[in-house]
Amino acid sequence: MAEKRGAAIVTGGPGGIGRAICAAMAAAGFDLAVVSLEPPEEAAPILERARAHGGKLRYVQADLTRIEEHAALLERIAGELGAITCLVNVAGVSTLRRGDLLELSPESFDRVMAINLRGTFFLTQAVARRMLAAQDERHRSLITISSANAEIVGLNRGDYCMSKIAVAMMSQLFAARLGEAGIAVFDVQPGIIKTEMTAVSSTYYDDYIASGGVPMRRWGTPEDVATVVRTLATGGLPFTTGDAVRVGGGLHLHRV
Repeated sequence: MAEKRGAAIVTGGPGGIGRAICAAMAAAGFDLAVVSLEPPEEAAPILERARAHGGKLRYVQADLTRIEEHAALLERIAGELGAITCLVNVAGVSTLRRGDLLELSPESFDRVMAINLRGTFFLTQAVARRMLAAQDERHRSLITISSANAEIVGLNRGDYCMSKIAVAMMSQLFAARLGEAGIAVFDVQPGIIKTEMTAVSSTYYDDYIASGGVPMRRWGTPEDVATVVRTLATGGLPFTTGDAVRVGGGLHLHRV
């Protein structure tokens, strides 16, 4: 039986990367709270995969942009699952419509920033406060899934890129603030991962990968990302915090 590691919150669980992370965290011994806006029936595949590992499991339907509800959300999760020792921020959205940066709409910008940055920041802040108050001696971590677009320009989705570089800096800020308490903070930057979100551009990405745009010459999988998250959440990189871990097969490498 896996070591019991406390409660982990995974936001945005129903997505492809979220599903894999939930399964990996449950397998690692975490009790799991999956928090997402989708109705419970859409979470059934996640719960089925995670439940096989025997830990406690809860699905909570919540809108993370409603930051005034974060405290009650965390109180409910802690009451049902116990001390929160890990937060994995997966929830996020892309631009409403890809196109010219000069045509980016305020509606798309505000939506992306509300979910990807504002909601994520204030949930992380609320969890960090609970962790500091609890003084749990188990490994504790705050992990945010940003994107390769935290560093790589995507001209047709500028709001998304800006939100991801912002949460990458957020992770560094929390790492500096919480380091003395032993709370590790990481930014995970997936590259081209085969999910529902990337399916609409699969032909373009197939060609890009085949041409050497990704040195490892393959798509990434949600399980690739989940393996990294599990390693970070279980303390597999001791004496490390504030780092960005790139999961892109070398996509980020600048070549001339």
